[in-house]
Amino acid sequence: MELFGDPTHWLPLAFAALMGVSILVYVILDGFDLGVGVLLPFADDAEKDRMVASIGPFWDANETWLVLAIGILLVAFPAAHGVILTSLYLPVAIMLIGLILRGVAFEFWVKAPSHHKYYWNLAFFAGSSMTALAQGFMLGKYIMGLESSWATWAFAMITAVFLAVGYSFIGACWIILKTDGELQEKAVRWAKGGIWGLIIGLGAVSLVTPLVSPRIFEKWFTFPEFFLLLPLPLMSGILIALLWYALRHLPTRNDSWAWFPFAASIVLFTLAFFGMAYSFYPYVVPEQLTIYEAASAPESLFIILIGAIFVLPVIAGYTVLSYTIFRGKATELRYD
Repeated sequence: MELFGDPTHWLPLAFAALMGVSILVYVILDGFDLGVGVLLPFADDAEKDRMVASIGPFWDANETWLVLAIGILLVAFPAAHGVILTSLYLPVAIMLIGLILRGVAFEFWVKAPSHHKYYWNLAFFAGSSMTALAQGFMLGKYIMGLESSWATWAFAMITAVFLAVGYSFIGACWIILKTDGELQEKAVRWAKGGIWGLIIGLGAVSLVTPLVSPRIFEKWFTFPEFFLLLPLPLMSGILIALLWYALRHLPTRNDSWAWFPFAASIVLFTLAFFGMAYSFYPYVVPEQLTIYEAASAPESLFIILIGAIFVLPVIAGYTVLSYTIFRGKATELRYD
């Protein structure tokens, strides 16, 4: 335990990194399949089947990363777990209802007779939208320090809408990658609309985060940090410009570059996540609890870390395996 130095320092940092990676992977992976669910009403019946087929092998496993992140928060930072989930009780409950509704709708929809599919389609859309909006609301409240006022609620509602739009954007990029023909053309149009919501959402979060905390403002806007961090917003701006250019020229005749919007959106979400992680470090509860104050005893963390060393490669392994086996274009929806 002393091999890497003071365990009261490196163990909380290691678990914060593990939790951060789990959240990031979840936002990207479950983000695109939630986005597909949000976009479902804009497609016809045949296209809906193909959209669901594109996420069918992945959506359930994608949610594993959310379970892992919440599990790490509970066992590694129990004090923070209590504060965060108490403050976000209502949106967490809505998110869980949305996830349940979505899962039930998916399982029944693919087996239901055609005259019942409309209702399960509606349930799948409702579950996806509830989950996306609840997560966006939680993000807004977290950025505002988990405080409750008209201003924090208003900002949380704004982030709820724009995170849902951001999910719909990455969902549209996934459909561009996984389909062709008319549906792919539609997905390009959806992405062209969704990118504006993504830009506004990222801009709002980037502007408000340093304004609500003098500490965060100082971390970003003092010398030499300002110049060292400048590549983050510059890279984000370049990526958005490249995305806009790519979407104007897609789909191509030989389907080349269909992968680019999805890959670029992953990088964009990753840059935004690292910006937030830098802003809030070392706090796990904004301006209230640091990761070191909220962490469990080093002895407990070390035992949990041994378990994580075995569990994490298994989760990552079957995630990679599923995406490898089911690579290529989505075809007819089948559920035997």
